[in-house]
Amino acid sequence: MGCSHGKMQMLGTVGMGRSLSEEHLSKIMEHTNVEKEQVEEKYRQFLTKYPKGRISRRSFQSMLSDCFPGLGSERLGQLGSHIWRIYDINEDGHIDFYEFMTVLHVMSRGSSEDNLRQIFRVFDINRDGRISKEELERIVLDFQLGNSEEGCLVSSVFSEMDENEDGVISPEEFVEACLAQKKISTMLTLKIIDIFIVD
Repeated sequence: MGCSHGKMQMLGTVGMGRSLSEEHLSKIMEHTNVEKEQVEEKYRQFLTKYPKGRISRRSFQSMLSDCFPGLGSERLGQLGSHIWRIYDINEDGHIDFYEFMTVLHVMSRGSSEDNLRQIFRVFDINRDGRISKEELERIVLDFQLGNSEEGCLVSSVFSEMDENEDGVISPEEFVEACLAQKKISTMLTLKIIDIFIVD
């Protein structure tokens, strides 16, 4: 089954007003190795919580607030805007079921490289596919990853990651530095990953 006359076929969900496209269903099944019935059940659960079929920024902030109850609203907003970039893959301002499932699968079962490529998006604030020193400084500040020597931390990370010394870190440089377990780069990335680990 595929597209017919340029239109995506939709698979209905029993009793739900929204449908999951066959294309997204197939992609989710392919990337997650989850059976069709399980994906459809997860989609029904998703729709129960998010009837419009997508997570808004407000709902996402509420979800984060539940996960981090001790954080103030300003800090929660900062973290939320950075974490949002991981999930909103198509940059449409919402997280749909496909994006949600894709990220959850990569974070829970993906390869180290796949996980690092997801984490890269936290650092790439302007979404240009590169990390500048200014973006890294902002992440270090917003995630409170440094101390009084934040500039030293950023410089150390850049000297480890920016292999071609062009003043920006590419996704490849980011992944390679982390996989090579370069000391400062790995420490910084692990601090970001810690946010996603639930005790």
